[in-house]
Amino acid sequence: MSEQLTYEQALEKLDEKLKLLEDGELSLEDALKAVDEARVYLKICTERLEAARKKIEVRPEPGE
Repeated sequence: MSEQLTYEQALEKLDEKLKLLEDGELSLEDALKAVDEARVYLKICTERLEAARKKIEVRPEPGE
């Protein structure tokens, strides 16, 4: 399911997890789970940005 998130959705979920971690009120187990989930959302964001970059990257014409 998380692989179908848009960049904006994944970024929002990443931000939510980071805020939970910053608050410092999670148990160790919950903090570790939040870190794992944040990594997934960060990976999705990175993949979406890379895909967008490839679509807009300007390549020189052959022979230039």
